[in-house]
Amino acid sequence: MGSLVLVLRLVPADVRRHRLQAAMLLLAVTVATATMALGLSLNGVSGALYEQTRAATAGPDVVVLSGRPGPAATSALSSLARAPEVTAHHGPYRIVYADLAVHGRTSNVVVHGFAEKPGAVNRPLTTSGHWVRPGGTVLERGFATALGAGVGDRVTIAGRPYPVVGIAVTAATSVYPGAAQIGPGGAGSDYSGLAWMTRSDAKALASAHDLPVTLALDLALRDPAGADAFREAHRDPDLRLAFRSWQFTAAQDLALLKDSRPILVVGSWLIGFLAITGVAALAAGRAAEQTRRAGLLKAVGAGPGLIAAVLLTEYLALALAGDALGLLIARLSVPAIASPTDSRIGDAAGPGTAAVVTATLLAVAVAVLSALRPTLRAMRTATVTALTATAHQPRHRPRLTALSALLPTPLLLGLRLTARRPGRAVLQACSTATTVIAIVALLTLHAQTERGYGPGGSSVLPNLRGEHDRRLMLAVAVLLITLAVVNTITFTWTTAMEAEANMAIARTLGATPGQISAGLSAAQLLPTLPGAVLGVPLGDGLLSLFAARNAAEAPSSWLLAAVLATLLATAALTALPARLAARRPVARALSAETA
Repeated sequence: MGSLVLVLRLVPADVRRHRLQAAMLLLAVTVATATMALGLSLNGVSGALYEQTRAATAGPDVVVLSGRPGPAATSALSSLARAPEVTAHHGPYRIVYADLAVHGRTSNVVVHGFAEKPGAVNRPLTTSGHWVRPGGTVLERGFATALGAGVGDRVTIAGRPYPVVGIAVTAATSVYPGAAQIGPGGAGSDYSGLAWMTRSDAKALASAHDLPVTLALDLALRDPAGADAFREAHRDPDLRLAFRSWQFTAAQDLALLKDSRPILVVGSWLIGFLAITGVAALAAGRAAEQTRRAGLLKAVGAGPGLIAAVLLTEYLALALAGDALGLLIARLSVPAIASPTDSRIGDAAGPGTAAVVTATLLAVAVAVLSALRPTLRAMRTATVTALTATAHQPRHRPRLTALSALLPTPLLLGLRLTARRPGRAVLQACSTATTVIAIVALLTLHAQTERGYGPGGSSVLPNLRGEHDRRLMLAVAVLLITLAVVNTITFTWTTAMEAEANMAIARTLGATPGQISAGLSAAQLLPTLPGAVLGVPLGDGLLSLFAARNAAEAPSSWLLAAVLATLLATAALTALPARLAARRPVARALSAETA
């Protein structure tokens, strides 16, 4: 109990003394775990929304479509409705292929001819307005949102005006823009929205304009899990019927999220890596303090376990707090991320057990890897050595010293600072490379050409999947750049504080504050340059694991501009802390070192 009380007293006091480091660790872990949990939760949340929509609308277990309407197709569909595996059915009903215009926007649309009183299977749920009436149309909610249409608007379908009398959702088709399922004649389908009319209105629409028509049948099975087996048992190669099981429709919903999961999951690992580099730099700056604390604990009889607990508990406690906050943010954000359209209804559950465990392991890994090296160093240092806290004696390298003497003063100072702390230089290079990887991914995503959801792939209606992916990638890139900015400032300030005595000696030998400031900036730019250059091929290699074979590459000029912008941003970010550190009085720095 005495050891526990000691830990509980020392850790909060240490957090209060190092608020900046605590805030940085908390922020980094929160962002990393929230992104990770979101990425791992997408599939489950999308499936849950489909299940809730299916339950609320009596969604069919199988939808059977015939691209060649006629007596043979009608007879075949009617016989399927009487199959022993079927418990209820709806149809056959017409699906008319047309175009729809409203508010200056045009889209392909499939019009389903339904009864004014919905049947036992496939009962679309009206979310506003009312169900179909003669002379009016009901729009699917995701489609209506994309068009900016609502109840009371007038839409033009195949040249004829219709009032929008309601907005509804269904689980019988995929989310917008996948309502068509098959095209005319059973061919491939294009991006389409969904509208409903009465049976007579749909028939009149098709007859008046000689529009393509497909027949469809909705089925409820005794065993919904046996939808695929039902398809295989009733396949007829002569009629070319298309079977769409509820499992297939649920899987199609995930098409909009195909790239969202890798963006979030890979982004969370990159954010976690940046968190480790930044917090590790701060922890390295406190190495002398931690070593002395370990020496004091050893002097009063503390064992290695207690010392490790005191030094690591602070990081673990902050990491777990950040993990809890990140999971809460993921829970609040997952509905918007997992459902880019309004085609589904229901409450999105929070991250599942697997997502929570994985995010927590990431948080713990960030904390342990950030503090492990200084903790081990403090534990391995002898008690007397830890209490005396002697300054580290750098190795003497005559050839390197002679070579660096030929350089300009700022570059000489920056090179020597980098050479004395190679581990930190590697962290800075890795941090820069990670940031450039995110920038390359963002630029490459914006370089892709994509078909809009308008007729013929026009951009009258934007590609929701592309927009969703770009927004996610932009958010991840902004978070990575923000952490990289904090890391750069941290590296500069930590280096300046550790090299305060050396810079003071340099000033006594004639170096000006401007040269000192430039030297501190050069110490960050030297590892930033290889990190920025390496980030470009690393980003291309990472993208190749997820991109399509015909994916376009970002122009070389964009990538070169990204590298130059990274170098300029690093120079600008290091200027202020370097300038502040260079202006500290020489006498105070040397007096503190002597003391």
